[in-house]
Amino acid sequence: MSINPRVWNRKLHRWGSIAVAVPFLIVICTGLLLQLKKQLPWVQPSEQKTAIRVPTVTMEQILATAKSVPEAKVSGWADIDRLDVRPGKGMVKVATVTHWELQLDLATGALLQSAYRRSDIIESLHDGSWFHDRVKLWVFLPAAVLVLGLWLTGMYLFLLPFRARANKRRVSPEPL
Repeated sequence: MSINPRVWNRKLHRWGSIAVAVPFLIVICTGLLLQLKKQLPWVQPSEQKTAIRVPTVTMEQILATAKSVPEAKVSGWADIDRLDVRPGKGMVKVATVTHWELQLDLATGALLQSAYRRSDIIESLHDGSWFHDRVKLWVFLPAAVLVLGLWLTGMYLFLLPFRARANKRRVSPEPL
């Protein structure tokens, strides 16, 4: 007993789409937000600019300013996830482990802006690591492979009628 490839392809396509529904919905929604992160300050705070292009601020000044922002909850360097120096914009971004972003003047270390940064959380949702590293590898990765399979089977289903028409034209006799 052989299985018709067309029937097998449709069943694979149907059940595969159910298997990836939730992870793929998460990837699509978070991907849309990440595409617009520079345009949506709710996702990622807009960048401030100053006239200073050469950094003169010290690391101690950066830490002191970060500590002065209560909502950032910075008491030491362990509470800072990363620094992103932007000389072209005259500022340094301080990203905290509590997901606050502080933008400081590169010359004085003065606070230019303080805002909650959601893009890192959205990125971890996007790749599945927010749930757990095992979810990332055992749910989101297989879902991505299945989506690739769905794309391939979908293209096959799309091209199938064209192939059938071409075969029909080749087999049918010439009109009189």
